[in-house]
Amino acid sequence: MKHLVEKFFYTEDKFGPLLIRLMAAIVIFPHGAQKLLGWFGGHGFEGTMNYMTSVAGLPWLVAFLVIIGESIGALMLLSGVGTRFVAASHTIIMLGALKMHWANGFFMNWFGQQEGEGFEFHLLYIGMMLSLFVSGAGKWSIDYLISQKNKVNN
Repeated sequence: MKHLVEKFFYTEDKFGPLLIRLMAAIVIFPHGAQKLLGWFGGHGFEGTMNYMTSVAGLPWLVAFLVIIGESIGALMLLSGVGTRFVAASHTIIMLGALKMHWANGFFMNWFGQQEGEGFEFHLLYIGMMLSLFVSGAGKWSIDYLISQKNKVNN
């Protein structure tokens, strides 16, 4: 069990994962804030839950986890705590979103000429999350502090 915890928090003191983590947090936080708080033109928790459970047909628990995952998960990415868990969670969320957007094709709807948004954003974000899952949080992260403390105690 101890070995598993060490692997979960382990990260190196590098800038690459830090940059990916910060950019991902900046991009995903507004999406989560729309869903949870109604900020940035969103519908808030109740409106999002209603849409996800009735229109999108998601189970209540899945809709709840998506809302929490995007909002609280973005803050976790920003601080670099539980980065591998958040990366895995966001990968699952984006795979679901990719499936929902598949019918709209690859490209985002930049010029309003298609029915909805494509899935190119989701692929990029999945790539970012998989990178963080492999590397960990990087420099200036709580995960790094935990891994360093764990190294000293061993």
